[in-house]
Amino acid sequence: SRVGFSAFIEYFVSSGINAEYGGARKPIGMCCIAPVIAARIIPGVEVTVGSDVEGTEKWPYAGTAGAINAMGGKHVVTDVSQAHVDSNNKVVTTAAYMCETGLHEIHDGIGEMVSEVLKLAK
Repeated sequence: SRVGFSAFIEYFVSSGINAEYGGARKPIGMCCIAPVIAARIIPGVEVTVGSDVEGTEKWPYAGTAGAINAMGGKHVVTDVSQAHVDSNNKVVTTAAYMCETGLHEIHDGIGEMVSEVLKLAK
């Protein structure tokens, strides 16, 4: 199906996530562009792709934040080395490669995302 910024989620992706996540409410970790999928299929979910300020070299994909909001999600601004936890929906996201920065900072954000998903899984 299509919404807002011509977002199309493959049926098998959305049905797979809904099957695993929906009834069981298992925690999900998503990084880079993947939080857009959560915004499309989980109403009101809070996610991050980093910055929402367009036109900077460090954050060339910041316009994605507007697409997330247009799809009914809520974008939360974070640094690339951070993860955002939506405790209500058990979704943890981080910007990863949405930011032009050193790999060590991307690594830190992904590491935090994994740690937070493991905390929610307990």
